[in-house]
Amino acid sequence: MLPGGLRGRALAALAALALLGGLGAGAANGERTQHGELIVALDGGLSPLKLPRDRPAPVSMHLEGGLKTADGGLLPQVTAIELELPGQGVLSTQGLPTCSPRQLRDTTSAKARETCGEALVGSGTLEADVLLLNQNPFKIQADLLAFNGRVRGRRAVILHASAAKPPIVVVVPLLIEHRSGSFETALVGELSPTLGPWPHFAHFEMTLSRRYAYRGRERSYLSASCPIPRRFTAGFFSFAKATFSLADGREVSTTIARGCRAR
Repeated sequence: MLPGGLRGRALAALAALALLGGLGAGAANGERTQHGELIVALDGGLSPLKLPRDRPAPVSMHLEGGLKTADGGLLPQVTAIELELPGQGVLSTQGLPTCSPRQLRDTTSAKARETCGEALVGSGTLEADVLLLNQNPFKIQADLLAFNGRVRGRRAVILHASAAKPPIVVVVPLLIEHRSGSFETALVGELSPTLGPWPHFAHFEMTLSRRYAYRGRERSYLSASCPIPRRFTAGFFSFAKATFSLADGREVSTTIARGCRAR
């Protein structure tokens, strides 16, 4: 747990982010940054829009983003991804069941839910380009599930992607790291070339949200407040940053800002 002052600032930074999202920040309003021929997109927001000034309240977080090329060419291979979020005091896993990558390997989405449903913290979709020898590339879409987990003793978000045509299952752990600066929480994962088509992924979208009970108390995987001064009704802060490491050695990224309304 964070010290009171730091936790308060962390909660303020993440919590005061719902305003832009609540004002209709859809894919068209997300941030796009171009690096040469490559375009990085990121969008998202918190729900609900209005949050208490003086105490954290349960929230859900939506994120979506990805890569595309300006000329419609093939997507580069991604070797690592980082999703950075402000606020170490926002993401809470105390008392929340965990699931391991081993439990999710070679499972359909339905089986993954059956096996690790108590650890489920989010869901969404994932698109990737499939590159096969002597064939034209084509896209596949997968169901995406996010589970609370631990990897080598460290907290993690375990991503499970499952596609029906062709039948492919991929499990990627995102380790939770704490950092200094504008973004204090990072989800960091490596994408091995052995994952087949997935390192050439095009787009993802997921919503993180989970309410659960622990020791007789209701808890939330994500909580936030909007502790802005009484003379203000809304504020804006850095919300998220996505960074993609590419096989050619480049790193490409983009950030988005959001806000909150106090109640």
